[in-house]
Amino acid sequence: MHTAPERRKAWLTGQRVSGKLAERLRERIATGVYPAGRALPSEIALTAEFRVARNTVRRALRALEAEGLIVTVPSKGRLVQGGDAPVDASYRYQLIARQLRGRIERGDLGPGDLLPSEAELRWLYEASRNTVRQAFAELEREGLIVSRQGKGRFVRSEE
Repeated sequence: MHTAPERRKAWLTGQRVSGKLAERLRERIATGVYPAGRALPSEIALTAEFRVARNTVRRALRALEAEGLIVTVPSKGRLVQGGDAPVDASYRYQLIARQLRGRIERGDLGPGDLLPSEAELRWLYEASRNTVRQAFAELEREGLIVSRQGKGRFVRSEE
């Protein structure tokens, strides 16, 4: 007896499907399956899990972002908002620069003071050398610090 080949399930798409998918993702966020501060699965993973078209996943994710449930962070993915503090969408170099800027503005680091070394900041922030250098470059562009070849980086003195 010859059996018909098994039909492959069709990929689902459409506005109603994206609404249902958004509801399922909302439920997972609410129950902690996707906790605050953590990344959602990738578009490809969601496409495979729910057997829907990628544009359907994107529509559902846009709806969640519009509601403020998630935030898209370049090179980090889509992160779940929630908890006491909002998700920090900054790149690591921006975080390093912001914290050093705060120390300068508070006076913890005064004019002429030596900034922590690249090695110290790499260890403290678990960051690459390039990431730390990007933070320093941002502060130099703002005119807050200066580099002295072979000596380090210093808080700019009023000249």
